[in-house]
Amino acid sequence: MNEMKLVFKSRLENEAFARTSVMAFLAPLHLSMETLMEIKTILAEGVVNAMIHGYEGREDGDVFLEVCYDEEIVIIDLYDEGCGIEDVEQAMQPLYTSRQDLERSGMGFTIMQSFADLFQVDSRPGVGTSLHIEKKIA
Repeated sequence: MNEMKLVFKSRLENEAFARTSVMAFLAPLHLSMETLMEIKTILAEGVVNAMIHGYEGREDGDVFLEVCYDEEIVIIDLYDEGCGIEDVEQAMQPLYTSRQDLERSGMGFTIMQSFADLFQVDSRPGVGTSLHIEKKIA
């Protein structure tokens, strides 16, 4: 498997950096436009969730992104060392948001899950949240 790792600060402008970096890394796969858009959406939702929810808007947190692929699958691991999620099951419900003050839609996890073949969330309050996402491409 080919793999890459990125660590970047939880500044909203770094979401585009993460997406662009991963798209460049996946370029040798010659993925369909639909698959590329789904992966870009997964990345955007996951990275912004880490920034807004995990670090509660603080710009000094680190977001960790690891991506690997072979000819059959793309695997994305995204994690933060933020506040964590008290109730993952509740957080995964469509339209649930812990940041109503920001008029968030509460659809981030639902969107990521709909585009992934495997979507796992592991979180511990006070420790952080990790996402493991698998997208079959073959």
